[in-house]
Amino acid sequence: MASRGATPRTSQTISPTPPVKASEETAVATSDTDLDVGKTEKVLSDPESAVAAAPVSPFGPAPDGGARAWLVAVAAAFAFFSTLGLMNSFGVFQAYYQKHQLQNETPDRIAWIGSLSACLQFIAGGLTGPIFDRVGVIVLRIGAVLFVFSVMMTSLCTQYWHFMLAQGVLGGLSASLIQIPSFALVSQYFDKKRAAALGVVVSGSSVGGIVFPIILSKMLNDSTISFAWSVRILGFIIIPFMVFFSVVVKTRLPPRESQFFIGKAWKEPKYILLVVSIFLILMGMMTPLFYLPTYAVSRGMNVTLASYLLAIVNGASTFGRIVPGILADKFGRLNVFGLGALSTGIVILCMNTAKDTAGLVLYSIFFGLTSGTIISGQSAALSICTDQPQNLGTYIGMGVAVGSLATLIGPPVNGVLLDKYVGYSQVSIFSGVMCLAGGVVVMFTKFITPQGLFGRI
Repeated sequence: MASRGATPRTSQTISPTPPVKASEETAVATSDTDLDVGKTEKVLSDPESAVAAAPVSPFGPAPDGGARAWLVAVAAAFAFFSTLGLMNSFGVFQAYYQKHQLQNETPDRIAWIGSLSACLQFIAGGLTGPIFDRVGVIVLRIGAVLFVFSVMMTSLCTQYWHFMLAQGVLGGLSASLIQIPSFALVSQYFDKKRAAALGVVVSGSSVGGIVFPIILSKMLNDSTISFAWSVRILGFIIIPFMVFFSVVVKTRLPPRESQFFIGKAWKEPKYILLVVSIFLILMGMMTPLFYLPTYAVSRGMNVTLASYLLAIVNGASTFGRIVPGILADKFGRLNVFGLGALSTGIVILCMNTAKDTAGLVLYSIFFGLTSGTIISGQSAALSICTDQPQNLGTYIGMGVAVGSLATLIGPPVNGVLLDKYVGYSQVSIFSGVMCLAGGVVVMFTKFITPQGLFGRI
């Protein structure tokens, strides 16, 4: 029995191997060894990524540049110009509604329209992100069509519930089909330069936030154009950008076929803390975007000039989104995101100290610069929680969806504070403290990472 068992082992051991075969195996072994070293280092730094890091992607690493990658990023920027850019102009709508169609409604009830829209564009990402991971860019194209439809329907509104349905519900839901999936799509093309690319994408909303408040305020306050046609003109401006976006977008990776939601994300302390930080930051960050024009009018500023403050905010925010994105790729995404939240909180606390035109303009510039990191920064921060690009839509969507519940709470609470105290001190204190608390949570998140508080993460 022993000799029969030994014979095959002996023959296998002395079996000759052709030289070419041996060299090929040596090359493969060397390559595999290199890959194993890289994967071992990743596993040591993040044990929970061991399973995810094991398979080698047949699609290769993200290109981090090139014509196709940047074309997708620019197309996404055009979509953000059209959606978030217009939605960032709600302060102009708020001021107009309070004096015209909805003059019998309280400021906090009017604020619910913009608040619901802002909330839905984020919270529905909990569904649109996973859907994008599973079906691809059809989600983005449907969103583009529905958003244009929402703008056109808003032009026909005359009553509170009309505006709530067309601008609040439909506008928010259609924007959600674009926002989180766009983040996930661009992230497929970028890895080391991801924060910078997302900064370029979100800068589109800043440019839109410059253009749309000026155009809308000019038409509503300094012309004979009706409200209906003013809004329709905005819709016609948006259409060519949405057409370009719908034609250009293309995924780099195939759809994910696993479970719809990724439950294990909610077992990761790092992910949970980042979601909590986003909730607190968004609770306070939206306040100037909603109330800065009305605050400026209360200080004696001309209505038209006051509406231009949003354009100034968004103009400064363009630099506040691109530059921090570049810095985040170099110095750490959590570092830049946390510092952006802390500085934004400080600026909001100072809102009531801007009392004349020069002070309000300067305040708008500082708020735009500091708050610019929030929208692109939150997605870049959440992207560090997974190593699989095909899961990015789900991770970002779920996190932003829960965190964005704050946008449904913050502005109406501020409206109540404004009604009760007839001043903006309490509004600025509440919102500023919320942002500061969010920034502190981001910094605490760094404690539980291998890099620690002073690491580049």
